[in-house]
Amino acid sequence: MEKNSTYFGVKEIARRANVSIATVDRVIHNRTGVSEKTKKKINEIIKELDYQPNILASRLASKNIIILAVLIPRVSEETDFWEVPLRGIQRADAEIKQYGIQTIPYFFDLSDKDSFVTQARLILERGVHGVMLSPSFIEQARNFTEECQKLKIPYVFIDSNIPEQRSLSYIGPHLLKSGYVGAKLLTYRMKSNKKVLVVNISKEIENYNYLQIEEGFRSYFNDNQMGNEIVRIDIKETDYLSVAKHMTSVLHDHTDIEAIFVTNSRVFTVATFLKNKNKNNISLIGYDFIKENIQYLNEGIIDFLICHKPEEQAYRAVMALYQTLVMGGSVDNIQYMPIDIITKENYEFYQN
Repeated sequence: MEKNSTYFGVKEIARRANVSIATVDRVIHNRTGVSEKTKKKINEIIKELDYQPNILASRLASKNIIILAVLIPRVSEETDFWEVPLRGIQRADAEIKQYGIQTIPYFFDLSDKDSFVTQARLILERGVHGVMLSPSFIEQARNFTEECQKLKIPYVFIDSNIPEQRSLSYIGPHLLKSGYVGAKLLTYRMKSNKKVLVVNISKEIENYNYLQIEEGFRSYFNDNQMGNEIVRIDIKETDYLSVAKHMTSVLHDHTDIEAIFVTNSRVFTVATFLKNKNKNNISLIGYDFIKENIQYLNEGIIDFLICHKPEEQAYRAVMALYQTLVMGGSVDNIQYMPIDIITKENYEFYQN
């Protein structure tokens, strides 16, 4: 692990040494009750991680509270994807709150840009020291982070990126390669040059995520000189009836579509449509390890799910702010997450 992963703190040292947090604390503060062998092992890990206990001691003595704001979508009736990053935020908060750090969540509605603006304004009015956010609405996120820059508030992006915005770090998938992997998976079952359908289901179609993922997807066909026509539809109304209406229309106009790639976690709505229409001959791939998707993966309607460990993304983002603001260290500007491939056979063993 990189040296800048010092922000994992006492808990990570304890995990690596296979001892309790209390034992690590004894070594850090040079207390008795720890064997020489264990003390040596812990000190080696402390050195490896470039851990700085004196800074933490000063934080414990300080009465100044460091406030971190988290700006992410709220869980909706349509998808529970954002429950998972929230777990990562809560895990990080449990580790750092003892050092006088307060993590405050602010939730916006994925169907309402104004709700993002409202929550962003509340964050700026609160006077926070750092921000973690998902830039789901590009223009609004750009405006918000420009204000953060003026106020010298560091911010970290998760799940999606706005490269020109000079964030402290982007923690998420390599979107081009993720789309590329999706195309490679989708072509495994294809036996002809029939059409492929790319489906974007989002209020914010011009989201950086979807554009990069689709570009990566198309690159695979170009690189491998595959002649399949790629049809694209954008569905801005995210409820099932709207999705079904668009899917009915596109499959009527393009009867030779053999495979479908959905660029986000709403792949289950397309799976529902295919199941209702008994179109089991069409391959289907999408994103994210959520219960609705797992159901259709288990039924064999979704062939593969691509996942990027959203809980770990959020955890790392909070800890990156902690590393910068408390430890005085640096973090990598880009931290790519794994591109995990989930199937009917392995989903029971996967952790987000």
